[in-house]
Amino acid sequence: MANLGKVVGMDAVDPLRRGDRTGRSDRTLGSRQLAAMLPDPTGMRPAFRHLARQIGDLILDGRIALHVRLPAERELAAALNTSRATVTAVYDLLRENGYAYSRQGSGTWTAMPEGRTPRRIARFLETPDAAIDLARAAPGLPEHVLADALVHIAPHLARHADTPGYHPYGLPDLRAAIAERFTRRGLATVPEQILVTAGAQHALTLTVGLLCGPGDRVMAENPSYPNALEALRRARLRPVSVPVTDTGWDIEVVESTLSQVVPQLAYLIPDFHNPTGCLMPGHDRERVLRAAERTGTWLVIDETLTDLALDVPAPQPFASHAGPGGNGQIVTIGSMSKTHWAGLRIGWLRAPSQVVTELAGQRMANDMGGSVVDQLLALHLLTRAEELLPTRLEQLRTRRAALSEALAEHMPRWTWRTPAGGLSLWVDLGEPIASPLAEQARECGVRIEGGGYFGAYPGIFEQRMRIPYTATPDALREAVQRMAAALADGLPPAPAARRPRWIA
Repeated sequence: MANLGKVVGMDAVDPLRRGDRTGRSDRTLGSRQLAAMLPDPTGMRPAFRHLARQIGDLILDGRIALHVRLPAERELAAALNTSRATVTAVYDLLRENGYAYSRQGSGTWTAMPEGRTPRRIARFLETPDAAIDLARAAPGLPEHVLADALVHIAPHLARHADTPGYHPYGLPDLRAAIAERFTRRGLATVPEQILVTAGAQHALTLTVGLLCGPGDRVMAENPSYPNALEALRRARLRPVSVPVTDTGWDIEVVESTLSQVVPQLAYLIPDFHNPTGCLMPGHDRERVLRAAERTGTWLVIDETLTDLALDVPAPQPFASHAGPGGNGQIVTIGSMSKTHWAGLRIGWLRAPSQVVTELAGQRMANDMGGSVVDQLLALHLLTRAEELLPTRLEQLRTRRAALSEALAEHMPRWTWRTPAGGLSLWVDLGEPIASPLAEQARECGVRIEGGGYFGAYPGIFEQRMRIPYTATPDALREAVQRMAAALADGLPPAPAARRPRWIA
């Protein structure tokens, strides 16, 4: 195990698994750990202001958790190779600005300033009127489609009015429709294998809570969907990453990771992977299934983007490659958010019926079932999928082309591979400028995230940016022009260019 990182091309020890993010009993942030997340203070004037701002940004971004103890001043000064007076001034400024507070005799602890919003929440809030939102890769629902759906479900809703309205498994008709959808795609499914959830993220959180315990190892792709990675960390799990490059997965790395680490669970996005857009070939899926079966690893397959096939046929369910009587330790999660509208908050999971029963029992502690109105809307939209989806796909093709043309014109040095489906381009900027560019783009009215937000660990993918093509063509062209202007104005040096953000 000592050479695991070299063997499988990843880091054998997760630097984030101690008290800074996971909520473990050890709520102290290590001095070396914090120092590795900060820029080198050498040459900064004044250094304490730069360091305090960086720590505040890490708190807002969620990479340093709230209510954890910061390192002792002497220890952090040694780790940063700076004076203790500088660190004292950093902590004083953090307290003054509300990012920290002191407990008598127990050190300095992180906090959220009054009136500030954590960035993981801010990313989902509405943008100002003049801003173009490229941070959320989720399309809107045409007004007339929603209006027609509301009219259609009104009589059906009335029939539910004299019932309690609790459906822990989901509305029976919706479960049946989702099961039939899996069957049509090549995976025979009955309603008892379906649990309706409040989105795919809810499905993942429930699954992890049932199948894993604190300290368990889980395999995840790098890069990956940020909220999924956060869910794994919040569950106090120990992520082990496997890389996804522009050309996809190295299945030998995936197989060796499964065999050597023997993770309890593996979370994969094989269909138009978020953010790279890669599609895993069928023969590679079979190899992953066989490897997971040998190690007893549960596979959680995220199919939220499966239907958004733009240049190829929509792939069959991952679990269908197991064949009759194959691996029963597969949970497939899906959602209406990417194909229809995230405002519905409707997702689902497919799993063995006994697992579905246990998950339904687990959810009762949280929500006791979803909204009947939303589920009726989802049912109506699913029944119209063959009518609505082609229009959505053609719209995405047009927007993808508009974004590609704008980037080629205004950012000729940037490169990307056109994905066969999904909602975004994974763009190589050619240099590690993603974070400062994202910050400067906000000043120009474009909200976007740097590639580091999608990394399994901090400080990587600074040369990458995920750019969704869910906005209108005009908005995409304008956004690219604004980013080009931000780049022409010059950017401050990225912290990652001066110092690695973490060490293993």
